[in-house]
Amino acid sequence: MRSLVIMAVLTVALTGCLNQSEKLLSQTTSMANQVIDALEQTAPPDNGPIEAADLVNGKNDVGHRDFSSAKKVLPRVFAGMEEDFYCGCAYTGKTIDLKSCGYEPRKNRKRAKRLEWEHVVPAWALGHQRQCWQRGGRKNCAANDAVFRMAEGDLNNLVPSVGEVNGDRSNLSYGAWTRNPEPMYGQCKTIVDFQGKRVQPREEVRGRAGRISLYMHERYGLRVSGQDRKLWCAWARTYPADDWELRRDERIIKLQGEGNPLVSNPAELERVCSG
Repeated sequence: MRSLVIMAVLTVALTGCLNQSEKLLSQTTSMANQVIDALEQTAPPDNGPIEAADLVNGKNDVGHRDFSSAKKVLPRVFAGMEEDFYCGCAYTGKTIDLKSCGYEPRKNRKRAKRLEWEHVVPAWALGHQRQCWQRGGRKNCAANDAVFRMAEGDLNNLVPSVGEVNGDRSNLSYGAWTRNPEPMYGQCKTIVDFQGKRVQPREEVRGRAGRISLYMHERYGLRVSGQDRKLWCAWARTYPADDWELRRDERIIKLQGEGNPLVSNPAELERVCSG
């Protein structure tokens, strides 16, 4: 199917343009891949509409929270495990210790020194297909869509991040394209391809990123390309859950009443990735 689509798009694009440069070929192939991704978009099996849970906001309450309330309990989730997700930087409170990981700001030193809470599956991915987003974006969804509020504050999807990397990542997709990344942030091994609109996280967290991404798409019925699903499953299988991830999951269950079964139950991961 992939080869047929690429051939069809190339044929259309190159008709009457046989003397054009290699740049045209590259752009056309990229366009073909975008068409394929759109065709491959799939959703998890239809188990009916996603029901929003009643949200809690007290620090000692058990249940799902909105994003604002989630940020208040996240320090408890990571107590004793204060390490930024993308670069391995230590942090205290809301301040990143850049020297602890050899981080060099790419552009914004002030934001680089600030801890921010990263949505592994970006808020854009959680909401852009919902009606509320079409009528007013993230702010409108947070105010008026109960399922979005639940997903936006899901503790399973939130990790500490260097503020600058959080900003650079934005809503870009994950990818893996080089074994020898050219440093962008000093000794940090996560890199961002702004032109290609993708992010390659450091190897140490790829399994975590894969399991979180798979969980969120299953839990909230989000559409996903076959290419992304294969990548997340490959990462989740190649890099098993470690003590850090298991401790984090146990704490989330105590606070939210629901963790990520792909972390605690390998059989569940195989079920999700065997399709």
